Amino acid sequence: MNDIGKEYGAALFMLASEEGARDEYAKALEDLRVIFKESPEYLSFLASPGISLGERLAAIGTAFADLVPTYVLSYVQLLCEKGRIENFFEAADEYKALLDASKHISCAKVTSAVELTDNEKSKLYNKLKSMSGGDVNMEYVVDSSIMGGVIVELDGKIMDGSLRHRLREVKDVINS
Repeated sequence: MNDIGKEYGAALFMLASEEGARDEYAKALEDLRVIFKESPEYLSFLASPGISLGERLAAIGTAFADLVPTYVLSYVQLLCEKGRIENFFEAADEYKALLDASKHISCAKVTSAVELTDNEKSKLYNKLKSMSGGDVNMEYVVDSSIMGGVIVELDGKIMDGSLRHRLREVKDVINS
């Protein structure tokens, strides 16, 4: 994530905290994320220097005034005005990370060579919940290149139990 996205996301989070609207703003950002993912041409339109800033800002107001809170609408317009609308997703990610941290919710990305069973997912969730001391949002990814085992990234810390990692360690021992 780039620093600009982090700064904008943190700024909106601070505003939401002052307004007592953290969850409301998070929902609005998620709604906008879905819209922008489904219609990437809309973000291209908002970033286009060939279209006047006034037209782009008016388009944001027309499209989202009834969908998001006023401050979130102003926030998106500010991103557009400052030429930072392409940082929307990074800013929204930072906002979500700060919201989760404020609620003591950890994020885990689990990469495995094959799809984990529900029982394996449950055991892993319970172990990570115990390690983190709070709830955990789990994301599962299948990547056959790790050959076996799992790689867990929990709040920025990586626990690599993959077969690929272990083979690399054996190779290093042999070569030293």
